[in-house]
Amino acid sequence: MATLKVPVHVPSPSEDAEQLRKAFEGWGTNEQLIIDILAHRNAAQRNSIRKVYGEAYGEDLLKCLEKELTSDFERAVLLFTLDSAERDAHLANEATKKCTSSNWILMEIACCRSSHELLNVKKAYHARYKKSLEEDVAHHTTGEYRKLLVPLVSAFRYEGEEVNMTLAKSEAKILHDKISDKHYTDEEVIRIVSTRSKAQLNATLNHYNTSFGNAINKDLKADPSDEFLKLLRAVIKCLTTPEQYFEKVLRQAINKLGSDEWALTRVVTTRAEVDMVRIKEAYQRRNSIPLEQAIAKDTSGDYEKFLLALIGAGDA
Repeated sequence: MATLKVPVHVPSPSEDAEQLRKAFEGWGTNEQLIIDILAHRNAAQRNSIRKVYGEAYGEDLLKCLEKELTSDFERAVLLFTLDSAERDAHLANEATKKCTSSNWILMEIACCRSSHELLNVKKAYHARYKKSLEEDVAHHTTGEYRKLLVPLVSAFRYEGEEVNMTLAKSEAKILHDKISDKHYTDEEVIRIVSTRSKAQLNATLNHYNTSFGNAINKDLKADPSDEFLKLLRAVIKCLTTPEQYFEKVLRQAINKLGSDEWALTRVVTTRAEVDMVRIKEAYQRRNSIPLEQAIAKDTSGDYEKFLLALIGAGDA
């Protein structure tokens, strides 16, 4: 359920490319024109614009945008203009770098994408960085984080709805036993969360809840300050209710002193064409304020206009 508003009559890619060229020329950049085009074209249309732009002007559209734009607005436009697999490959690569390292972003990409999407991210990573995502994650993580994240990024889960209830019952017990004994990094726990289909996991966690009287994430809160347990709880959330996970990321990004623009930009650009409608509903329910209002209050200028357009706010 995407929030991106694409006009009924979309100009041809060559018309859009020509308009973007005009936006870059003359005195100053026409940011509004860039927003009007790129924030209102779907992924296939943006890819076509990039291709046509390169052919017509002999320059990479992304390089031109980089040259013309600045700050958070630049990052948001560049990320959104990328193909989704390229975007995730870029974010994952950043997450393995020392100054921008983030186990959370690696987990998010591994758990919130379909199996085929994750495979495409890994192919894009090969093409762009001449190495595998798995080897970079393994190289840049250690200990319990490596033990969890490498299987997650290596996974190719079954996507169907079929569920084995006997298995769900037995694996719910395995999870409960390991968590009760505080064996959070046990290979059985890692195996279940990193290989089972989302439908199978849901069945297992429902069994866990009904058989043991607690949701698994409640039992994983034994030590609220434990960073690994926080990540493990986020894995469960991403695999079962991603909109709740992203609502929390947005809430923390917006409520943070000075706000976390990188997190805000990442969630809006990666989910605008996926499940932003559900995320907005979750945000409204949890915070009693529409996401549009929260973003408008927290951001300004062209960056604000671009984000609001992506989440389908008004006529932005």
